[in-house]
This record gives sequence, C-alpha cells and structure tokens, in this order.
Amino acid sequence: MPEIVIATHNPGKAREFQELLQGLNLVIRTLQDFPACQLPPETGSTFAENATLKARTVAEFTGLPALGDDSGLEVDFLNGAPGVYSARFAGEPANDRRNNTKLLHLLEAVPWGQRTARFRCALVLALPGGPQYLAEGTVEGWIAFEPRGEHGFGYDPLFYLPDLGRTMAELGEEGKNRLSHRARAVQNLWPVLSRLGPERGTRVELAGKTVATGDC
Repeated sequence: MPEIVIATHNPGKAREFQELLQGLNLVIRTLQDFPACQLPPETGSTFAENATLKARTVAEFTGLPALGDDSGLEVDFLNGAPGVYSARFAGEPANDRRNNTKLLHLLEAVPWGQRTARFRCALVLALPGGPQYLAEGTVEGWIAFEPRGEHGFGYDPLFYLPDLGRTMAELGEEGKNRLSHRARAVQNLWPVLSRLGPERGTRVELAGKTVATGDC
C-alpha cells in the first residue's frame, strides 16, 4: 500500500493529521518512523514557505510523499502576531504554557471586541523529485480572557469559537477535527491527496499548481 509521511515531531499534531487523513488508501507514517530525519529551521516569512521547507526536506530524505504544515495564531490587535513565530512566541525552547501566558499578558487590558484572531494553516504535499501542492485553511475566533478546556495543544485553550460558545480545547478531538484550520486545509488538499493511491505515479496530473487556497 502507498505511504505518506507527516513532517512533524509534534505528537499532538501527528495524531491530529492521522485522524484527518482517515479514509485515504495510504499507510500514514510520521517522523517517529524516521528518527534520523531532521526538519530544517523555519526560516520562511510565511506559513506556506515554512510548510514547503518541511515537506520538501522530508520527501527527499524518505523518498516518500510528505505532508508538511506550518500553522499558527494571528491576533488582529497584535497586527497578526504571533504568526509564524506562534510555536516559539515566548522564546526557546517552545512551550505552550509560556506562549499562552505571554499572549494573555499582551492582551491584558484589551476589551472583548478587539480580541479577534484566527488560526491559519498552510499545508504542502511534496512528491520526492517531483511537484508540490499547497492548500490553506483558517478558522476565525476570539482570544479568551483565561484558558478553558483540557484538550488540544498550543493556543487551543485560549481560542474561543463564538458560534459554539467554547474554546478549541473544550471541543475534544472529534469536534476539533471537524472545523479546525488543519481540517479545512486537508479538505482543500483532498483532491490531490486522494490521488496518492495505488496508481499514484500516473494519476497526479496537477504538477506545480496550487490546487486549493482559502478558508473553505
């Protein structure tokens, strides 16, 4: 059966993608299966550039199609920060709790109406020695005044979804996987992902194109 590699060392993110990719006729691997594979520094200025770096590195190292993502939080009051620096917002080493604490401190006196934000995901599928494909997904919300919920990771406990009256961390895996920015990016990339089945070599015909963008 054909294989695909998720280009991440983050166990929470890997688990999320494994759930999102159910239904594909593929063996889904992660970098835990390739411990010698090192991801490159995230030197890109956009999520798409960083996702491309990861996917291309892993595809060439493993010789398998690789799925790389870069995602993060954009807070309007902070002019889009933390953006591509979301994972290391509070410095190295990356730490979710310190990132959330810093964000709450920066928004301490900011009223509810000015706490709008979005999660954004850029997702790149890279074929070894071949083309790559880009899709994006976003989900809109607000930054809560305090963390709520025990599920998810990253900024999920602070990311409030007004239509549901919950933070992302209060949804649980199943709820999050229906509407997250990664879920929407996967949905947008699905037309290409679904072609990576047994006839992968002859069925992928969209070489070099961005197959889907937007927030679905």
